[in-house]
Amino acid sequence: MLDKHYLTPLFAPTSIVVLAGPNDKAETQSTLARNLHEALRAQKFTGSLSFMDIHTSGTLADLAQARADLAVIALPADEVVAALEVAGRMNCRSAVVLSTGMPQAQASELKRIAKREGMFLLGPNSLGIQRPSLQLNASAVGPLAAEGSLGLICQSGALTASILDWARSNAVGFSSVVSLGPHTDLGIAAVLDFLANDPRTQSIVIYMEGIQNARCFMSALRSAANAKPVIVLKSGRKPAGNAAALTHSGAIVGSDEVFDAALRRAGAVRVGTFVELFSAAKCLASRYRPVGQRLAVITNGGGPGVLAADWINEKGLSLGRLSAEPAQKLAPQLPPLATLSELIDLSEEAGPEHYRLAIEAANKDKDIDGVLAIFSPKPGGDAMAVAQALSDAKRAMNKPLLTSWLGDTLVLPARETLRKAQIPSFRTPEAAVGAFCNLSTFYRNQQLLLQTPPSLSALAKPDIEGARLVIESVLAERRKVLTEMESKSLLAAFHIPVTRTVQARSAHEAMMIATQLGYPVALKIDSPDISHKSDVGGVALNVHTGTAVRDAYADMVQRVARLQPSARINGVTVQNMARARRGREICIGLVSDEYFGPVITFGAGGTMVELMDDGAMELPPLNQFLARRLVERSRVAETLGEWRGADPVNHEALEQVLLRVSEMACALPQLREMDINPLIVDADGVVAVDARIVVGEATHGASGMLTTGLLGAHSSYAHLAIMPYPARYEQFWPMRGGGEYHVRPIRPDDAQMLQKLVRELSPESRYFRFVSQLAELPTTMLARFTLIDYDREMALVAVHRQSSVDEHGKVSETDRIVGVSRYVTNPDQSSCEFALLVADDFAGRGLGSRLMLAIMEVARDRGLAEIQGLVLANNPNMLKLMRRLGFEVKAFPDDPEFRLVVHQL
Repeated sequence: MLDKHYLTPLFAPTSIVVLAGPNDKAETQSTLARNLHEALRAQKFTGSLSFMDIHTSGTLADLAQARADLAVIALPADEVVAALEVAGRMNCRSAVVLSTGMPQAQASELKRIAKREGMFLLGPNSLGIQRPSLQLNASAVGPLAAEGSLGLICQSGALTASILDWARSNAVGFSSVVSLGPHTDLGIAAVLDFLANDPRTQSIVIYMEGIQNARCFMSALRSAANAKPVIVLKSGRKPAGNAAALTHSGAIVGSDEVFDAALRRAGAVRVGTFVELFSAAKCLASRYRPVGQRLAVITNGGGPGVLAADWINEKGLSLGRLSAEPAQKLAPQLPPLATLSELIDLSEEAGPEHYRLAIEAANKDKDIDGVLAIFSPKPGGDAMAVAQALSDAKRAMNKPLLTSWLGDTLVLPARETLRKAQIPSFRTPEAAVGAFCNLSTFYRNQQLLLQTPPSLSALAKPDIEGARLVIESVLAERRKVLTEMESKSLLAAFHIPVTRTVQARSAHEAMMIATQLGYPVALKIDSPDISHKSDVGGVALNVHTGTAVRDAYADMVQRVARLQPSARINGVTVQNMARARRGREICIGLVSDEYFGPVITFGAGGTMVELMDDGAMELPPLNQFLARRLVERSRVAETLGEWRGADPVNHEALEQVLLRVSEMACALPQLREMDINPLIVDADGVVAVDARIVVGEATHGASGMLTTGLLGAHSSYAHLAIMPYPARYEQFWPMRGGGEYHVRPIRPDDAQMLQKLVRELSPESRYFRFVSQLAELPTTMLARFTLIDYDREMALVAVHRQSSVDEHGKVSETDRIVGVSRYVTNPDQSSCEFALLVADDFAGRGLGSRLMLAIMEVARDRGLAEIQGLVLANNPNMLKLMRRLGFEVKAFPDDPEFRLVVHQL
């Protein structure tokens, strides 16, 4: 079994000690300490709570005998270090330091002490935590929030207090409230990881200002968003200024756009304003889950309905329309002036029953994903009765229901009725549509989240070594910018089609090369010092004769030398003009973000690249699904179908180029920037006409991306924010008696097979594995087990393919997971905890021992030193297996029902 979450002592403590000065002299306390005392005493904590004055609380020997799960510290800055030392003496397993404005140096000293004492430290510069279910308010952000299912992480104390104040008047409850600040030890990633595993948390809202570690952040965010909705509000959308980049792609990408791409890939939703965060919180508190994009509008007034429809179009959603048959059934039951062609306009005569009938029809219609009910106060209209009708109808709905009750004084009681029924209500139709857009975006981003591409595609294997040699030779010459010839060699190594290009060092040589290649040709200046050739007249296109080639060469060299006299000129490249008459010009690029590493861009190419500002982007690695979605998000996508008489382009060839660029991003950490511009694509295929690549020394990722990572065979991917699917661990094992197992890392699409394995276990086997009588895995646990971060954990599944014959004699094959071994890296980053599960009808065949040996080999490959686990003392078969594999079996002091098994790797 896997033990409870490592942050349980922090977020679910059974005992707390408070170090905040004397609790009976409020006038001598700091504001933080006074607020903390008041907050803790306002309700009775479910565990034990004690207060201590570090100046008068006994000797060090006395302190060493004490013990607490959590120490809460709110003292002047010059006393915090001593207080944390005291907490360490008391064997506290975690600590919260409430403070503001503590400098980096002092924060580092606190982190050092916490690490030495083995404590998990939230802070400094935190305003504390709230856990309403435990009646715990260890914070300085106001009264304890109401209990609910929403988890809040906030990097601003002021905003934390504002959100809680808003929540109190909007009946929104929280499972956890965590206030973070600069220089905190445990950051967003760690808190996210806990909330992802917390059964009391159903949805998560984050306000953030920055991240410390991109790989850890993406890992935790992907895990959380796979199990429950995550909404993010991040400040600093537009940077104060960006330095000019060497490539077009670098020029059009800002870090904020990259952050958007990262959130999409993580399956989370980003909102742009504080108001939108509240709107999203309303929907999440109502436990609405991912939906499609088709929103039906039910209204008693045409104007508000049209406003909603306009905003639906503005947000990229679709107006949900009743299908023909439901519309025909509903029409006779509505007022005579009602219309159903676009909006479900019930007319001004609409009453509660008409709203109920319309909502029921929309709920049953498979062409509608959500419903927005708009009510405009009318003379004689009963806003309260309509609201009650919606409250009654909501009980039977399986789709999101949002409302917009226009007006103010007349509709306040109705809004209160909707709030009690947990139906999100908004003052304007636009706000309601925006809230639905968040739900829809979550649905689309979930599709991206479930993709787990390998580093290499299934296409022909690239010449990675050859590509590395090209880069190494450039770096050896202390250059960063590849020439066009070198850039195209790199593309060719990854099987990206390029125009044939030959370098000429004189006008006469250029004329001979052009004659051999065949006219027309293009001439381009060859210089490592010129980023954009056309800016200095370094490009000549459609040259048709030898004389023209000679003259163009001479003019070009002279012109470039005059405009950029310091540039080194190697000569001129000669290449055939691309012959795609109706081809579209595309730009595929790669940039290296400070936090998230390589980012792939796609958009309009040629001279349109800056004019269109077309830079859809995605984080590698890519698969075909992700490549297709990347193309669809670009502005140029609408020109790739039939366009002004031209045939649709070859989408498969275009997607293959994106897969090749993804391979380059994964395999070549030296890549900093790249432009393939233009890449010409038509119905027959693609060809790269020009390319420009910037390289640098390989690093382990920007901004300490691997400060908590492991260095092993996977270290070549340290520069990526998302770990590729580790296909190298796939293997086939022969079965006793014939057949074979396909053993491979687990994938998100294994969820149903894993659930089937658990359902078919005997009650005894389920209890031995999960220490529970559960009949199947809860949805959140199933999500957590199947979408994993291969950097910090691994799960190997043994898949057995079974054949069956139906009554008609048709043979079919189905895959079945018959065994799983997994480990999760411990917080010390040197050991891991394992779990093992084998189907009952495959027990005794040696599968369990082979799966354990395989997962141990993966852990060893990842640089871990020890593997450990907890086994029930009354599970003799598992204990016997552990001894046979060389594990040391020990008593487990915290619970005599378990044995701790340990093996050095």
